[in-house]
Amino acid sequence: MTIRRKLLSAAAGVALAPFVFALLPAGTANAHGYVSSPASRQAQCAARTVPCGDIQWEPQSVEGPKGLTSCSGGNGRFSELDDDSKGWRVHPVSGSMNFTWTITANHRTSTWEYFAGGRRLASFDDGGAQPPSTVTHNVSLSGLSGQQKILAVWNVYDTANAFYACIDVNVG
Repeated sequence: MTIRRKLLSAAAGVALAPFVFALLPAGTANAHGYVSSPASRQAQCAARTVPCGDIQWEPQSVEGPKGLTSCSGGNGRFSELDDDSKGWRVHPVSGSMNFTWTITANHRTSTWEYFAGGRRLASFDDGGAQPPSTVTHNVSLSGLSGQQKILAVWNVYDTANAFYACIDVNVG
């Protein structure tokens, strides 16, 4: 084979590579979501209410292993979400509150859980159902008073991961 033929063959391979990759099957999309109302810490970052780093571009990406209790979901890139002194907007509430999740990539759901001070306030079992683009839960805040940090957790059904969001409230 001549050098010219080798060069033409290599050029043809390079030109065809993008088309070959486009025909390959795509992987399964990962679930992504966050509490958008009342504005969670990552929603405040995305809205530029509070100055933040990478999380401002991807508030839906606070994902980590199930069972964590941190606002960052154990993700070092989003560790500023764990900083209680950052100036987060505090939402005034009374006896109960609606929490609305914005789902940007659906994935089957095991449970949704809400915690304050290490105590589980509510759990909603979806039994593996795939959620719509928004999900709202009404959570009783009875027994709580004053400023609280609510940890909202979306447990994915068929992975070992969950999505985490913290919402600062003042129960009065």
